Amino acid sequence: MTEYVIRRFFLALVTIWIVLTFVFFVLRVLPGDYAEQQLANQFFATAARSEEQRAEQLALARARLGSDKPLYEQYGRFWWSILRGKSEDSFQYNRSSFSVAAESLPYTVQLGVMSLVIGVLLALPVGTLTAIRPDGALDGFLRIFAIFFLAAPAFLTAAIASAYAIKYDILTIGVTSQELIWEDPWASFQLFIVPALAGGLATGAILMRFLRSGMLEVLRQDYVRTARAKGLAGSVIIFRHVLRNALIPVVTILGFIIASLVAGNVVLETMFAIPGMGFEILTAIRIRDIPVTQTFTLLLVGAVVFVNLAVDLSYFLIDPRVTVGGAEA
Repeated sequence: MTEYVIRRFFLALVTIWIVLTFVFFVLRVLPGDYAEQQLANQFFATAARSEEQRAEQLALARARLGSDKPLYEQYGRFWWSILRGKSEDSFQYNRSSFSVAAESLPYTVQLGVMSLVIGVLLALPVGTLTAIRPDGALDGFLRIFAIFFLAAPAFLTAAIASAYAIKYDILTIGVTSQELIWEDPWASFQLFIVPALAGGLATGAILMRFLRSGMLEVLRQDYVRTARAKGLAGSVIIFRHVLRNALIPVVTILGFIIASLVAGNVVLETMFAIPGMGFEILTAIRIRDIPVTQTFTLLLVGAVVFVNLAVDLSYFLIDPRVTVGGAEA
């Protein structure tokens, strides 16, 4: 077990290094940069200047940002800052990229947690009910809804939810405040509930289908028939024996969903102007703010890799029969 954890941890570090190296070079191979964009905006706002003046100003801007250095020097500076637990300063905000991430992270976490809670609250009863009574009218009706929310883009679900909320005066859409739930619960609820509902319906549809499939497979096992033959109550069989074993495939999907809490939902955050990590990284890519893009990529990849590692290790807690390499964990 210890050897397995060490091996997976090492592979996680290698994966992070490969992804960050790839992103580092891609961002610098693409045409244009932050200095060129900002200088172009300045020249459009003022009178036309000579090419010599433009080239001189562009060289000064790149020198100030450090983007005129050789690639190997920029690469070494990037990894040296990471190893020291620091980050390069954002071009746009002129401060540490980690501080930018720290400000946007709570919004992404709140949206992700609300979506996850809504999804789990929908998936557990619906998935259990459809597994207990499969192939009936209710099962078919709920599965159609699950497929719809699974296939529909998040922005479409959010747009439909927003339209109904406005039409029936359920909530005030277009809240200008951006308070978190511990700052102003009601204003935060108004800001987050519609995008959280859109994300939660898609999450619930995924979890429900995996839970239903897992429970149907477990219900066919011999030990379930034996428990019924012994006269155990149906609720005891479902919640003590079936549900626990059916959660193993669900935990795999749950790991990816939890990882998305850090990544954020770019579409929903942008659509509802929520200043989370998805919104910020999209803005950083658009304006070529390389330090912010690299820092957010580091956090995203790190979250995905280590959450998946935690999910793999959780198998041993859910089902002690799971082994590593044919040996007991």
